[in-house]
Amino acid sequence: MKISRFIVLITLFNMVVYHVPFFKYAISNLSFTTTSGILTLMSLSIALFVVMVFIFHLMASISIKLLKYFTIVMVVGNSIAVYFSLTYNVILDRTMMGNVFNTDFKEATSYYDPKIFLYIFFLGIVPAFLISRIRLLKPKRFKMVLIAFSTLFVGVFLLYLNSGTWLWLDKNSKIMGGLSMPWSYMINPIRYKLRLMKKSQKQILLPDGKLKNDDKMIVVLVIGESARKRNFSLYGYKKDTNPLLEKQNVLVVKDTTSVATYTTASLSCMLSATGSTSDSHEPLSSYLQRQGVDVIWRANNWGEPKMKVKIYQKIEDIKTCQGEKCGYDEGLLSGILDTIKRSDKNKIFVVLHTAGSHGPTYYKKYPKGFEKFKPVCKSVDLKECTNEELINAYDNTILYTDYFLNQTIETFKKIKDFPVVMLYLSDHGESLGEYGLYLHGTPYSIAPDVQKEIPFIIWESDKFMKKKGFSKPEVSARDSYGQYNIFHTVIGAFDLQSSVYNPKLDILKNN
Repeated sequence: MKISRFIVLITLFNMVVYHVPFFKYAISNLSFTTTSGILTLMSLSIALFVVMVFIFHLMASISIKLLKYFTIVMVVGNSIAVYFSLTYNVILDRTMMGNVFNTDFKEATSYYDPKIFLYIFFLGIVPAFLISRIRLLKPKRFKMVLIAFSTLFVGVFLLYLNSGTWLWLDKNSKIMGGLSMPWSYMINPIRYKLRLMKKSQKQILLPDGKLKNDDKMIVVLVIGESARKRNFSLYGYKKDTNPLLEKQNVLVVKDTTSVATYTTASLSCMLSATGSTSDSHEPLSSYLQRQGVDVIWRANNWGEPKMKVKIYQKIEDIKTCQGEKCGYDEGLLSGILDTIKRSDKNKIFVVLHTAGSHGPTYYKKYPKGFEKFKPVCKSVDLKECTNEELINAYDNTILYTDYFLNQTIETFKKIKDFPVVMLYLSDHGESLGEYGLYLHGTPYSIAPDVQKEIPFIIWESDKFMKKKGFSKPEVSARDSYGQYNIFHTVIGAFDLQSSVYNPKLDILKNN
């Protein structure tokens, strides 16, 4: 087969077979009752076609083998990418590719359904085999380069004629780029790694502070995962998902939103003095440890920034944990009071980073005894479940979160001699089929509210309330709250004088 014919065929095949999510998004966001909508769809098609034909001809000018091997790898990669795009409605932008790199093996395998092998076989292996059987005729290199730039010139000219569509293309470029195969999963990992390299430079130390006193104080930060406040009965949800917390003297903070829809950015914000999602300064945990506060970080999750703390433990490394609970968030509490007692510091910061409600295997995030709401979804292809099954499985994770937080409170209630405060909030929310979306990680600008609205719950011991001058659990009144409050609230609780402390963001400050 002649090279140019092969390139046109493989380009059209790529557009028709692997760009279903791409065109599905475009069609659902364009109006075809107007000429503009039709022209915009034409512009998208032209842009896709021209880019691939241009790049493939340049490859052919270098090496026929390069072109052939690239297209073989491309169809297999596309088959996997389109499976995730169609199954979970994910957009493979820089953020999502960052999530892929940061997902551990246990979480990664939870996304796989046997259906993926059908995608790989029919949309990957079969086309790859057919491509391998085609004998490409050797071209003239100059001709390949000439065709490449001629195609680019014609394409740019046509797009220029449709310049009225550029505004829509620019506005939606991030999403369309994340749905373009194979460039989404080939270019965005590079963009993510370049950003990571920039962030991995030596962290800038925050200015030193000074503890006002050496009084005993424990601050507990519980970081939730994929918990959306809409499914907490404390926030008015019709199902009783918080039976234990309802009986505790907790403060339910209203109007709290996340700054991102993925873990790493939200954690960065919580631990940042500036509330940044990509701060180059040392995080709160490292800063407190350097200022004389002992930091105990226990994790049943991932995505934390680099930190220097006294104790960092993954749940599997907690040797005192035994039994079924060690496979769930409750294992993070095992022996925690003994660990605290061994500290020689009076100020102690405890962080419990939970697995919470991370999907798609919601039914695996809680012990069998918490399967109160039935029937439940037990498929990683969430579209195969009924809406009732999916929500029941998710609600059971919230029920278990209620139990875990209650256990945390009861554990720290045992400390009678000095003040303790617990802050719980989630990293982001979760989509459960609304607008055809599942899980999280949707670009923030178009993410639905359920991925942004998060629970924020505070428990204050009697001694803490007395210290703060509160007669009951309360926070400073403001219009809204967020993850950016955490850094300053924790600094304020420890009575740490620092130039980076902003009292206006300390929600436990008694005005």
